[in-house]
Amino acid sequence: MAATSLWHIEGRLKDLISYVENPEKTVPNKEMQDFFDVFSYVKNPEKTDNGEFVSAINCLKETALQQMILTKKQYQKTGGYIAWHGYQSFKPDEVTPEQCHEIGLKLAREMWGDKYQIIVATHLDRGHLHNHFCFNSVSYLDGSKYNYSKSEQKRLRETSDRLCREYGLSVIENPKKAPSRPLYLDEKSGKPTRYNVYLEDLAEAISGSRDIPHMMRYLTDKGYEVDFSGGHWKMKLPQYKHFTRLDTLDERLTPDFIRSHLGTRARYGNYKARISYSPHMPEEYKKAWKPHQKTTGILALYYYWCYQLGIFPKGTDYKPTSPLMKEELRKLDEITAQVRYMSEHDISTLSDLHADREKNQTEMDMLTDYRRHLQNKIRRASPAEKETLREEKNGVTEQITELRKRLKYADGIEKRSAHIDDCLNQIHDTAEKQRSNQNGRAGKTDRRREESLR
Repeated sequence: MAATSLWHIEGRLKDLISYVENPEKTVPNKEMQDFFDVFSYVKNPEKTDNGEFVSAINCLKETALQQMILTKKQYQKTGGYIAWHGYQSFKPDEVTPEQCHEIGLKLAREMWGDKYQIIVATHLDRGHLHNHFCFNSVSYLDGSKYNYSKSEQKRLRETSDRLCREYGLSVIENPKKAPSRPLYLDEKSGKPTRYNVYLEDLAEAISGSRDIPHMMRYLTDKGYEVDFSGGHWKMKLPQYKHFTRLDTLDERLTPDFIRSHLGTRARYGNYKARISYSPHMPEEYKKAWKPHQKTTGILALYYYWCYQLGIFPKGTDYKPTSPLMKEELRKLDEITAQVRYMSEHDISTLSDLHADREKNQTEMDMLTDYRRHLQNKIRRASPAEKETLREEKNGVTEQITELRKRLKYADGIEKRSAHIDDCLNQIHDTAEKQRSNQNGRAGKTDRRREESLR
């Protein structure tokens, strides 16, 4: 059995050149780092049995990146996706390292070997053997760029399955759609993604309900939309377009399984869903947000949100019960970085944010024009002057990079403040609906009691 995946690597040709010239000083993003790591195994081959399980197709493995750069320059295709990176992962103890690498090479040759420069590296350092494929986005043969369409995705899966059968290996008979790579990495690291939040609330609903209607009511009171018709039950939060089948979260979650496991914690009655609010909220922030009113005091709104998420105060054991809030904890690093940026730059309102963004944009436009002026001077300068001008240009580039980062923060803060308003409105409406339903059910119970006493 082999699982396959392929994704593009975004970057600039300059990033590739910088890495080739000085890999120790290159600080790429996470995606680029994964890509560069494959090439580093040629020089640092601890994971590949001293380089025995690293092979190149249509290039030399020792100079693969340099050859890819030359191909891009030859066809003047230095923009867009910089390369493609994929893997083929096998079931533990099903293949030998030699078989794994041999299958990976055959797959790479059949898929991309007629036009692209490829590195195939087999990793032996995990419980499961797996191949990494890294190949140029530009063809060395005719300069065409690779397009990973749905038909290519299907061809990759079918080719891998056919090779597995040829070697007598198992094949995934009913493949399911894999989550996106960022979502997969977040789930792997234990962050509260949509799917594990669903699973947590489902477990509570099943164990705390004695029958299906109460289970549905529990999930509805939490803010979910549920569809328990047919053979595949489904649920979703209101901000998502599509329902998620319960048996895709866990293949055991069939209607029969759920019915047989109801009420394990509800011997004397059904558990009620609840939406709780932080008890640690300071008075100064309690009125920072009002239902269905756009908030302009964004720093206070962020602090309000951080308290409701349980981020503030530090050391608290409070955890949000709303699934909307639980999932927001996945963005914890972004939220805290944005709060820090507003605090450091004295930004309290949307007006402050707009003024900060306008100032940074004006400064960046001036520096961009000045850098263009320096580039023109470098072209006409003597060799001795060029070095000084290049140093000055590098300093200007660093300032522009910092300003771009600030502009990105400003855009992110404005979008998130609107998102926070929307989330809080949904949570407020859910809590109001829950109270209304509970009051209605209590009224029905009282009327039944009165009728029974007559």
